[in-house]
Amino acid sequence: MIEQFFHPILMLLGAAIIVVVTFHRLHVPPSLGYILVGVLLSSYTPGSVIEAQPIHMLAEFGIVFLLFTIGLNFSLPQIYASHGLVLGLGTAQVLLTTIAVGVVVWLMGLPVAAAFVVGAVFAQSSTTIISKTLSEQGEEHSRHGRLGTGMNIFQDVTAVPFLIVIPAFGAAAEGIGALASSLGLALAKAALAFALVFIVGRKLLRPLFHLVAVQRSAEVFTLTVLFVSLVAAWITQNLGMSTAFGAFLAGMVLGETEFRHQVESTIRPIRDVLLGLFFVGIGMLFDLSVFPQIWHWALAGAVVLMVSKAFIVAQIVQLVRIDTLTAWRTGWLLAVGGEFGFALLTIALGMQAIDQETGQITLASVLLSMIGGPFLIRYNHALARLFVRQPASQREDTTLQLNTETTSKLRDHVIICGYGRIGQSVAHFLEEERIPYIALDLDPVKVKEAHTAGEQVFYGDAAERDILEAVGVSTARLLVISHEDIMSAHKVLHHVRDLRPDLPVMVRTRDESHVDELRESGATEVVPETLEAALMIAAHTLLLLDVPISRVMRRMQQQRDKRYHLLREFYRGNNVFTDTLQENDADRLRPIILPPDSGAAGRTLREFNLEGIAVTALVRQGRRQLAPSLDTPLQVGDVIVLFGSPDDLERAEKALSV
Repeated sequence: MIEQFFHPILMLLGAAIIVVVTFHRLHVPPSLGYILVGVLLSSYTPGSVIEAQPIHMLAEFGIVFLLFTIGLNFSLPQIYASHGLVLGLGTAQVLLTTIAVGVVVWLMGLPVAAAFVVGAVFAQSSTTIISKTLSEQGEEHSRHGRLGTGMNIFQDVTAVPFLIVIPAFGAAAEGIGALASSLGLALAKAALAFALVFIVGRKLLRPLFHLVAVQRSAEVFTLTVLFVSLVAAWITQNLGMSTAFGAFLAGMVLGETEFRHQVESTIRPIRDVLLGLFFVGIGMLFDLSVFPQIWHWALAGAVVLMVSKAFIVAQIVQLVRIDTLTAWRTGWLLAVGGEFGFALLTIALGMQAIDQETGQITLASVLLSMIGGPFLIRYNHALARLFVRQPASQREDTTLQLNTETTSKLRDHVIICGYGRIGQSVAHFLEEERIPYIALDLDPVKVKEAHTAGEQVFYGDAAERDILEAVGVSTARLLVISHEDIMSAHKVLHHVRDLRPDLPVMVRTRDESHVDELRESGATEVVPETLEAALMIAAHTLLLLDVPISRVMRRMQQQRDKRYHLLREFYRGNNVFTDTLQENDADRLRPIILPPDSGAAGRTLREFNLEGIAVTALVRQGRRQLAPSLDTPLQVGDVIVLFGSPDDLERAEKALSV
């Protein structure tokens, strides 16, 4: 009996592994790979076929666990705390897109129920595609990247009501009265489900998981998580609603407990496997044989999906006083269709709220948008520039104002690109040292506040050549890129190297993953923020463990020497770290070679007066020893690397050379 299942299971797993691994290597989201597997193994294509019914049954559990994990991350306190900008924008985008697209397709002749479903499906965006593409091009921490990702995450929460409304549209064929009655009944059932799962669950789930956790059994904990999520799904199913809605409520309950992270870790592998099957099931729904008849409608639907969402997002983001360029860049990020739309479409087809032909067109439209989505995200800046309603004359006026009022008297100043947390800190230090600076930022509110406070901050995109010329790149002493937009940083470096090849450029980045490519683009130095944070945490850890401060500073200096080439080049005796170009008394590194006639041979470092000096390394016969012990006997030919002030280094060198 079991032998008959081996062939389809092995075929499914083998195809999934081959396709998904290939898609990973091509940097294509794996969800599209699973969909392709479903298309290839469906009854609509020639060749081997896998029965769709078992896949669809398992796929429904994928939706259940997807909504369960979404609920874990959006408890009521968290949603209330986030009721401001991002939640408001995410909610507005979903509602406006649903209404706008729904009205358009309704005017084209679709019934109200089907029009609503199409609008709801089109309103969703792909978290996987957006986050993956942004990460690959280094824009995940940019302003538009953070805004788009935040709105995309909150789409999942604001779309949960669709799980209640869409099943009710199954009664739409019986008339408006039946539809209104069905919607009212659905809302009443949703309230009952909320009471059963959320209110009662709040009192039962925490004690239950406390009891399970005491057992210290991973398998019992896993079984409990599965039981709770499926019981909640069963409750809402018996109330005539989506199973996913109950799972979402259960996730919200557990999201308020101290077990949230362990629950999410436990359920993630099961969810990911079942979600893969869900996407395979979506692929099996797609009928390639009808695509030649509907391709033009599918293509038109994809265009409507992407353009309408980009336009709506751009408009609502501008309403909260975010600059036009960032608004349009955010809009193009969210223009792609989403996986949650497939879940809504599956539910609608199951409840017969939408006919098969319209379902095929909607499915194909979302697929086409997901295929084109990475290209929209990759070129979001160029696309946004096409829609920014800022006449060239206005930009020239800004440039002229900068030229005449700001940069005409600036010489040897510092240009700061990005006036966020890091940029403001740099500016305040420069101000204390009375070093002139000028800063650029694309946040008009931040610029206005800083400018009103008398700070040299102006609105402008540092990635534009004319803006850099306007802020005096030709006479600047240093340029600091303090924001996290890697693509923008590359553009700035490109223009700077054309305009001022000799200008030092300091670039801040989140971690060390982009250090080499930024240096290749022309950065003089790249400072990874996480590295410096790690060094400070390590330093304080050692100090709390009573490690001498001199040794702690020596360790930090060694770590920085390995990563920052400016520190390594400090052996040359340049004045990179001096307060002014004329001063030469800053601490520095100096290698000292013990000559053949040195009286230091056979003695230890402890015997010399090295107060104020840190011994960072000892090189003996070509082998470098970091932080050597002060009791190490010295030999002729040893190279001792010291760190300290010029006077202390001179004194130490004389003592070691005698």
